[in-house]
Amino acid sequence: MNRATLCGLLLYATAPSAAAQSLFLVDHQAADTAPGVISQPAIDASRVSLLWVPEPEKRIFQKHDIITIVVDEVSSQTSSQKLETDKKSDVTARLDAMLNYMALLELRLDQGDTSGLDLIGFSADRKFTGEGDYERKDKFSARITATVLEVKPNGNLVLEATKRIAKDDEIQTFVLSGVVREDDITRQNTVLSSQMANLNVVVKNEGELRDAAKKGFITEIFEALFAF
Repeated sequence: MNRATLCGLLLYATAPSAAAQSLFLVDHQAADTAPGVISQPAIDASRVSLLWVPEPEKRIFQKHDIITIVVDEVSSQTSSQKLETDKKSDVTARLDAMLNYMALLELRLDQGDTSGLDLIGFSADRKFTGEGDYERKDKFSARITATVLEVKPNGNLVLEATKRIAKDDEIQTFVLSGVVREDDITRQNTVLSSQMANLNVVVKNEGELRDAAKKGFITEIFEALFAF
């Protein structure tokens, strides 16, 4: 028996004892097929847990679907302006000498009376001070049902809603449009207006009340002519 064969036999004989003494060598195959141990399948938590909640299925929206928009918008505008102008003008004209017309007829350029004579004296002073303040605050709260106009490739939805209310010859029209994400739509099929991108809200009033609050034609002319 040569030396190589003898070394191979010694390594084969000592391999099991080395594996048993090592902390880093694990025989997974022996653990899986250990005698007396029956492998158990993974436990389904949905069958044994009382607190397990199933994951909701992803909703698929299509064109012309209906979604309710909860509108709660507040807008505030404040403007202040002050103007002051001061203009002063002085105009004076004086004649110190006059021609002698009799000498002029005789082809002579003699001066007449040399006493000063004030011809024009004018002075003007104009001063204007104006100040104006403007403040407006609007609040719009409503629930409007919108229609899906388009479903973008990334899943975003383009919504548009129109609501018209007529009462006692007064007509109020709401038009709302914008883009919303699918994930922002609740299970109750609602979405907040604050979660919409490119939000556009138009409120239009028609009727006698609107006409009574509108400025008259003559008033608008006077305000245009006498803006200052």
